[in-house]
Amino acid sequence: MKQQKQQALTLDRTDLLILSLLQRDGRMSNVALARQVNLSPSPCLERVRRLEAGGLIQGYGARLNAAALGFGTTAFIQVTLDRTTAEVFDRFRDQVVLIPAVAECHMVAGGFDYLLKLRLADMEAYRGVLATIVDLPEVAQTHTYVVIEAIKQDLGLPLTD
Repeated sequence: MKQQKQQALTLDRTDLLILSLLQRDGRMSNVALARQVNLSPSPCLERVRRLEAGGLIQGYGARLNAAALGFGTTAFIQVTLDRTTAEVFDRFRDQVVLIPAVAECHMVAGGFDYLLKLRLADMEAYRGVLATIVDLPEVAQTHTYVVIEAIKQDLGLPLTD
């Protein structure tokens, strides 16, 4: 989904409630949303459009069952680069975004440079992706952590109690 430039918006309690409800159920109709936030449909829709235009709502989607769709293995890979320059970061970024199994890539501060989250069919698929990652420019070292059980997954931001 295309990321929009975020504008500085002043949010009130109703805006936060709209965001909270939509992140739980992005398919909620405007009428149902308006009812839950005690607005009529027209002003509710105006608020949603303002939140979208301001970049606070980046898109809508469905949470899929990865295991049921053949992606039952999740792994995290710490990546350390051999040098930390802007050019090296740019080259790594440009290549890692092209790897379909990389679900997330985060540049981090600390003992390594990047943390990658992979979604894979199995360990054989992992081995192939790892070979691709270690061959990326300036990759010096990797450490992999395979997920045994997902205890809690990201279900959105804690906007309201």
